[in-house]
Amino acid sequence: MCDMATTRGELGDKLSSLSLFADLSAAELESIAHIVDERRFADGERILRQGLTGSGFYIILAGEGIIRIDGKDYGKLGRGDFFGEISVLLGDPPVADIVAAQGLHCAIIPGPALEPFMVGHPQVMFRMLKSEARKLRMATSWRT
Repeated sequence: MCDMATTRGELGDKLSSLSLFADLSAAELESIAHIVDERRFADGERILRQGLTGSGFYIILAGEGIIRIDGKDYGKLGRGDFFGEISVLLGDPPVADIVAAQGLHCAIIPGPALEPFMVGHPQVMFRMLKSEARKLRMATSWRT
């Protein structure tokens, strides 16, 4: 699950510094650290592939991810951002590639564990919902 160099406590500390996990107790953070994988991606590596099944919920701990659709870059994701949730929740293939840049390092909740994770951590689910609402507002702002 975790990189050998990272203990569950260290991963809990990394998660606690992200707004998505703000205000969670040390015990909650440690329990979350037990269900997540931790992975570093090489620059240029595709994590999600447009049109293929998504496999997990990725939370960026460090580095950057590039959002790429049909070969064109549409934006960047950085520390504290997340991706993959829509594919996992809806069972639909990703609509974009996410490509690693600048030493991308993520915590990953496997797809089948996402729903029980969110139900068990309603504060995190609420923060995710707020973030999704912001993304939707930004995506539709051209209409107003």
